[in-house]
This record gives sequence, C-alpha cells and structure tokens, in this order.
Amino acid sequence: MSLRTDAVNHVSHGNITSPDIKGAKITGVFGESVFTLKTAREYLSDEAYKSLVASIKGGKKIDRTVASQIASGMRAWAESKGVTHYTHWFQPLTGTTAEKHDSFFTLKSDGTAIEEFEGAALIQQEPDASSFPNGGLRATFEARGYSAWDPSSPPFIIEIGNGKTLCIPTIFIAYTGESLDYKAPLMKAVESLNKAAVTVCNYFDKNVTKVTPTLGWEQEYFVIDEALVNARPDLVQCGRTVFGFTPAKGQQLEDHYFGSIPERVYAFMRDFENESYKLGIPLRTRHNEVAPAQFECAPIFEEVNIAVDHNILLMDVMTRVAKRHRLVVLLHEKPFAGINGSGKHNNWSLATDTGVNLLAPGKTPKTNLMFLTFFVNTIKAVHDYADILRASIASASNDFRLGANEAPPAIISVFIGDYLTKVLNDVESRVGSKFDEQDEAILKIDLHRSIPELLIDNTDRNRTSPFAFTGNKFEFRAVGSTANCALPMTILNTIVADTLNKFASEVDALMEKGDKKEIAIMQVIQKYIVASKKILFEGDGYSEAWHKEAEKRGLPNLKTTPVALDAMVTEKAKQLFKDNGIYTHAELEARHEIELEKYIKKVQIEARVMGDLATNHIIPAAIKYQNELLKNVNLLRDAALPEKLYKGQLTLLKDVSTHIQQVYENTHAMVEERKVVNNIENSRDKAIAYEAKVKAQYFDKIRYHVDKLEQLVDDELWTLPKYRELLFLR
Repeated sequence: MSLRTDAVNHVSHGNITSPDIKGAKITGVFGESVFTLKTAREYLSDEAYKSLVASIKGGKKIDRTVASQIASGMRAWAESKGVTHYTHWFQPLTGTTAEKHDSFFTLKSDGTAIEEFEGAALIQQEPDASSFPNGGLRATFEARGYSAWDPSSPPFIIEIGNGKTLCIPTIFIAYTGESLDYKAPLMKAVESLNKAAVTVCNYFDKNVTKVTPTLGWEQEYFVIDEALVNARPDLVQCGRTVFGFTPAKGQQLEDHYFGSIPERVYAFMRDFENESYKLGIPLRTRHNEVAPAQFECAPIFEEVNIAVDHNILLMDVMTRVAKRHRLVVLLHEKPFAGINGSGKHNNWSLATDTGVNLLAPGKTPKTNLMFLTFFVNTIKAVHDYADILRASIASASNDFRLGANEAPPAIISVFIGDYLTKVLNDVESRVGSKFDEQDEAILKIDLHRSIPELLIDNTDRNRTSPFAFTGNKFEFRAVGSTANCALPMTILNTIVADTLNKFASEVDALMEKGDKKEIAIMQVIQKYIVASKKILFEGDGYSEAWHKEAEKRGLPNLKTTPVALDAMVTEKAKQLFKDNGIYTHAELEARHEIELEKYIKKVQIEARVMGDLATNHIIPAAIKYQNELLKNVNLLRDAALPEKLYKGQLTLLKDVSTHIQQVYENTHAMVEERKVVNNIENSRDKAIAYEAKVKAQYFDKIRYHVDKLEQLVDDELWTLPKYRELLFLR
C-alpha cells in the first residue's frame, strides 16, 4: 500500500474531534489568559498600576523599582493560572515568532529553592543577536542583542499541551541599537504618524492630542487533512504543491464560497477561536472562501501594534490547534495552482482620542474637510511611495499570487469609487481659480448630505485593486497570507506621516502669506489631488489594457521580489525613513539583504524539492507504467495483431516516454543551473538569477510535463495525493 493510498483511507475512516468548550458566551473566556489592566488592578499596588497605565497610554518609561512590583504581581497572576515559566516573545526577521523559556524557579545563595520574577527580567533579556537574520549588522562573534518589554501590548499565557508559559511581548534590538525585528520599527512609525496626524487634526479640532492607526486584518488559509499533507513532501517543506494537475472540479461552480462549513473544519474553527478568545484576540467572522478547502477569519479592529501581535499569534495558534484535529493549516499565498490564493487584507484607518475616525465623513463642513484632508493625503502618500509600498509585500510566495485569481496585480493603484472620484474631480476642476472667503461652495463641501453613513454602499467594490477605499477605511489587499502585518503597516504609517508633515508645512507657509486656514488647506488639497491623480484606477486590474495604461502613466510594475525590493534602498527611501526616524541607512541595507536571502533560500528549497520529487516519485512511477505499456505492446505484437488494434497503446507509450524524458532533462538542467547560480556572491544578482534562470526557466516547464504524466500514468501507481483528494477529502 502506498503512502497516498494509506492517507486517503485515513481520511475516509477518520473521526471528527469536537472541542471541549465550556460555556456558550465568548465573554466568559475572552481575555482570561491576558494580563489586562483590569487584571493588573487586582495584582498591583496603586503605584505600580498607575505607572503601568501611564506607560501604556502615555508612553512613559517605567522605573526599574516599580518594574519589580509589576513583575511580582504578574508572576502571582501567572502562577494562579498554573504557569511555571516565562519568555520574552518577539518577532525576529525570520517571519515567525521567537521565545526562550525560563522558569520562575531559582536557588538562593544558601541553596534555598524559591520562585521569583524580578523587574530586570521583565524589562530586558539577552538573546543571541547573531543567530537571527541581521543582514550583516552582527557578525557571529558579535552576539549580544536585547529583547525589551513593550508595555503597550499585554502579556499573555500560551498553552502548549499541558504546559503554560507567560509570554511578554518585546522588541528585539542589537547591542549597537539597530532593530532586528518587525515590532520596533512599527512602534516608531506609529509614533511618527501620531505626531504628524495630531498636527493636522489641530487645524480642525484643538482637543485632539493623540491619533492611533487601527488595523483589521482578514486571514485567509487552507485546511487539509494531515495524512494527505504528510504524503506530499512539497507541502511539508514548501507549504505549496510544486506539482499537481487541476481536477475536473475546482472552484468553477463557486459553490464553496460562503457555503456550509464542513463539520470537521467547523470543529477545528471553534477550537482555535476559543483559544484565541482566551488570548484576547477579538475574532468576529468565519466563512468558507472561494477556493475549495479555503477559509477566512477576521477580528474586530484594534490598535495596529496589538492587531499585529494578535495576527502573528493567531497563525501560531491555528497551526498548533490543527494538529489536535489531524489537520494542517496552509498559510502559503498559493498552495495550489489554478485556484485562488490566500491574502491577508489589511484594513487601515486612523482614530483620534476624541472618538473620531478620520477616514469617515462627519456631520459638519469642518469635519468633512478634515475627512477630505486625510483621505487625499493617504492617496498622495501611496502615489509618492508606491514602489516602497510594493516592496513591503514582496516575497517569494506572494509572487505566485499577485495578479492571479482575484489577487491584485503588482501595480499599486488606488480605488475610491465613483462618488469620491466625482468629489475629487470637482475640486480638481477649480485648478487656476482663486479661493477666497466668499467661496462657500468649495470650502463647505457638505459631504454628509450626499454620502450616507454607509459610504461603502455608495460604490461597488473592486477585488482587483491593491489599495481600495471601502467606506471608512483603506484596504491594502495585496498583503500576502504568510506576511507579518508589521512590515506593510510600518511602511504605510510612515509614508502617510511623511505626507502629512509636508502637507502641514505647505499649509503653514500659505497661512504665513496671509491666506485663511481653510483657504490654505483647500489650496494644498487641490494641489495633492492633481499631483496624485494617476494612481487612481477604477477598472479591471487584471486586464492587459490596465498594464499598458499603467506603463503610460509611469506607474511602477515590479513583478518579482528581487526587483521590487530595490525600492527599499533607494536614496528616496533612505531619506523617507531617516526623516521619520524609522530605519537608519544601515538597517535598511540589512533588511534588503535579509529579504534577498529569504527569497534565494525559498526558491532554492523549492527547486531541490522539485528535483527530489521528480527523481524519487514521478519518474519511477512513470517508468513502471511505461514498462507495463511496453509489455502490453510486445505481447500484442507477438500475437501478430494488426498494429491499428493497439495504436492507442503505442501513442500512450510514446507520450509517457516523451514526458519522462522531458522531466529528466529539465530537472537535470535545473540542478546544473542552480550550481552556477549558487556561485554568485552578490545577493541581489543571485536572487535575480534564481528568479530568471531557475524559477522562470524551469519551474513551469518541469511542472507541465509532470502534470501531463499525472493524467496518463495508472492512478494506482501515482504516489502523490492529487488535487481532487487534497482539496475535497476531509
């Protein structure tokens, strides 16, 4: 019996595991494993509690003596939950999370065993900085790095089997101060945006003292039976199928989308949702996605820093919980060819401490002018830094998805809908006219009378747009499902902060010349609309006509990761991040190097897996069938039958033989080309060579012949589970 046959039998006879979820109300368990401020109030002294609140809400540093009190209270709470260990939980540039567990247990100098957790251990730890991706910032012998507590993201307890560990969200920096993670730059970008946005808000409302970017992500994923995945080495090692013929039924009937959730998957969903609720992740939505075996979950909006932590934590929770159900979650952007890939739409907006969503029209001309200001500034930011925004979502896996099966193209454009397009056109049409105090029509754009509260209903949605306005937020649809939201959010917040700073400078300059504030604001808004008009596109992003039009407009079309990443190290990018205090030049160069290395290694791994499968699975199975055909043809020939009676067998034998030879020749050529590319020292040149000379030259070519063999070879001889099994057996 083959591994494939055994896997199929396992699915057929598998049992559904229902999670043991106590209580019907989510509120009964929500946040029970999180050290919230409500919990802190119970375990901390007034002094410690006030210090923690001031740090979370005001960004003030916590004194080390007070930190010891907080640590003691945190340990008392954790131990009441059965926790024995703690860890600094951080997000290195590997794309996953990292943790080193230490126990509360220690020995005093006299040998007395005690449990303790000191403030110093809460605030800072020292992981090995040279062992994580650092892009040359740290040599092997320069190992010192620090993880430092982020009080704005609450500690939580993670359960692994019967063990529990207190996780303290932290940033990760090198001994020399450079950031080595996703979180530190994001926090800098959030603060930069806060300062810039408050300045602009104060033109309209002096009571605004803080602006917080918010994020609501939508996580798409596939769920496949564990046994079937284990029988596919490509899924195990690459997260995607490098071979696989499209089944007769894929997603063309569109019967999976929003359909009834399969019972086994439903049990898994309830289980991981319950674990997420305990961790304070506010999941709200679950449903079937378009592709078979594809699903989605989405939470309520949160402050961007916490939302990012929750998303990366959720991916870990989903992966672990799936094992309980003998399932595997595939987060890869394109696990299966010919059907929809998975994204992670980032829904982004701006909230003031006065309770206003800056991307939602208000009820007065003044608030609508404020809305128009932030709306236009965001569009201008995307226009000016489209290449950097594209670089933020570049990866080897996302390259398979962009521009295919409802994923937006690599060309960054902005969709705003018919009504708001008309609003901007009305403002633009006044180019060259003089604004003055009597110009009531343009200064008092009373949007609320024309736009209903549900602005989203005023326009259709454009699923092919990478950056779309959807009512009271912008949706960055091009982000890949495996991505850490921190990077695209760092870039988006930075470019908007930079644009707002320039906007404020231009408005102030006009006011200094004598223009009234509202007149000055409208003058700059009009200028920005004109300057960024070419980034707006309402049509089909998949069409060849759009690609030609985008080229005509001068919009960048950076189709592959190695080329897209160049935008991160241009002089424009270096100046942007320096001006806003996000990345130093050295940090940018390091991240560029790290992302190139990631790309190289991922393509290299896939090439090696393709070679292994072709040599050890595909060709042996095809040769067995070839031998059977040859034996059959020889027997028929020996029986002196006319050749026309076994012409079909001869044609089949010829086709199988041709495809075997093509698989062998192209696989061998790919291996040889890899050897040549591996000798290239420069990372950028090496990445480009891997894309052009290995991936583009051989991946599809080898796959074509393998998929042809899958259609021809006896089904009983084919060792790899097929798409019809992977996608439809659960």
